[in-house]
Amino acid sequence: MSGITEDPEFRALALYSARIGADSALVQGAGGNTSLKRAGILWVKASGTWLRDAACRPIMVPVRLAPLLAALAAGDPRAETARDFVVDADNPGGLRPSIETTLHAALPHRVVVHVHCIETIAWAAREDSERALARPLAGLDWAFIPYIRPGPPLTRAIMARLRPATNILVLGNHGLVVGAEDTAAAAALIATVAARLRLVPRLAPPADTAALARLAAGSAYDLAAPDIHAIATDPLALAVARLGSFYPDHVIFLGPGIVEVAPDAPLPREGPAPPMLVVPGQGVLLRRDAAPGVAALARCLADVTARLDPALPLRPLRAAEEQALMNWEAEHYRRTLAARP
Repeated sequence: MSGITEDPEFRALALYSARIGADSALVQGAGGNTSLKRAGILWVKASGTWLRDAACRPIMVPVRLAPLLAALAAGDPRAETARDFVVDADNPGGLRPSIETTLHAALPHRVVVHVHCIETIAWAAREDSERALARPLAGLDWAFIPYIRPGPPLTRAIMARLRPATNILVLGNHGLVVGAEDTAAAAALIATVAARLRLVPRLAPPADTAALARLAAGSAYDLAAPDIHAIATDPLALAVARLGSFYPDHVIFLGPGIVEVAPDAPLPREGPAPPMLVVPGQGVLLRRDAAPGVAALARCLADVTARLDPALPLRPLRAAEEQALMNWEAEHYRRTLAARP
């Protein structure tokens, strides 16, 4: 068994991972991932685990770096899951590597941190993201990667744009990646980018909790947390949400787009119950039996839409992009695991 848990840098990364995993402005639910390269092994967050748990339970999976990179270069389908390259002796829990393991492997940095920063997503959800980001990120070594499905397709797109000095990646309709020699430097980059991209969220009218309670009575739904209702009560946020899904985890945990219910209409009783219902002008309802990731991603949607204006040139995910995510076995596995906090 490896002594990686005694490695000071590994411990530092675990503590930082737990910190950002508990910060909904950076990570929501099972989203985001971190990694450390040591002696030819890539220690990367396991699929479906929560970064907030990094300091209290094993969530990192050891992956042999050289054969994984060789498989990626050769177009070997085994690179998709990286399961064949796991060091089983150091993975007693049988965890699967993150679906974004190839991204971590391909970057040359010792420490890589990937977050779903709400400030970054608000910029990365635009048709003109790369041009718009030029001013706030001026002076930094950054690159913009237009949306492409996570996994090897995204990794190859990154490799095509990566320059020797690049240590910041803004992923279109997705999030932020930084690379550094240690955790402290990576944390500083995350903080710098988040600060430079900070947008002031609009204040939303309060929810009509009495009306929502009447609507939800006797149903499978309950009122969402107060900070989620802005999706329905802020007309601009609602207009943005109606355009569609803007990032992968929205599709995975909430389904494509949003499902609306008119304030005077009964809740749907037949067919699969959507995890989230938006009642325009009143607020949001979540299924009582929804996985923890649903509330986290509903909060993310409220945070992102509060920072966007429908008059901007926004770029929701295409229907084919949503479908590719919904049919992806790796995401089905991650969602199943993420349902167990």
